[in-house]
Amino acid sequence: MKTLASLLLAVGLATVASGQGLINRRAPSFSLPDSTFTQFDILDYRGKWLLIEFMQTNAGSCPTCRELTKKLEALKVKHGAKLAVLAILTTPPETQQTAGAYVNETKTTIPMLFDSSMVAMAYFKATPQRPAIDIPHIFAVNPQGTIIRDWSQVLAANPAFSGEVDQMISSAPGTPAEVPAKSTPAKSEPKTKASKSK
Repeated sequence: MKTLASLLLAVGLATVASGQGLINRRAPSFSLPDSTFTQFDILDYRGKWLLIEFMQTNAGSCPTCRELTKKLEALKVKHGAKLAVLAILTTPPETQQTAGAYVNETKTTIPMLFDSSMVAMAYFKATPQRPAIDIPHIFAVNPQGTIIRDWSQVLAANPAFSGEVDQMISSAPGTPAEVPAKSTPAKSEPKTKASKSK
C-alpha cells in the first residue's frame, strides 16, 4: 500500500510539473559550482545535447537516483562528445559531504552542481501558488539551447528512457561546442632599407 501511495504521489507531482509548460522554451541560464568550486556555465554546452538532472543523493529520499545515474553515465559514454550530463543538487539539504559520498559510492563522472533552489525554481516554473518540484527530473536541452523534452521520475525509470534519448540525439545530432581559435598577432615583415638612388 505504501508503494502504491508513493507511486501515486510521484505521478501526481509529474502531472503538476508537466502541466506547467516546462518544454519548448529557452533553457534558463545558470552558472553553478561543484564541490571543488569549479563553475559550470550552461552556455559552455551550446552546440551539443545536454541532459540536466535535478536529483538527491540521499537513497532514502530518492531510491531511483542511483539507477538514473547509471543510465546517464551509459548514455554519456555511448554518445561521447555529442552529449553532456549535469546533475543539480539543492542546498540545503545537499552538502559537499553528501555529494562526495554519492560520487564515491556510484563512481559517477557526472558533475554534481549546487543550487540554492533558484535554478530549480526557474526550470520547474515554480511559484508560491504552484511550488511543485519533481525530483528526480531530467530535462533535455538541444544544441540550440531549447528544452525539448523532460522526464519525471516515473518516466525516467522506464526502460524506454535510454532509447528515447538515443532517438532524440540521432534525429538531430549535436556537435561538440566549438572553442574559438586563439588569435595570434600577425608577424610584421622585416623592414628593409630602401635602396638609395644614385
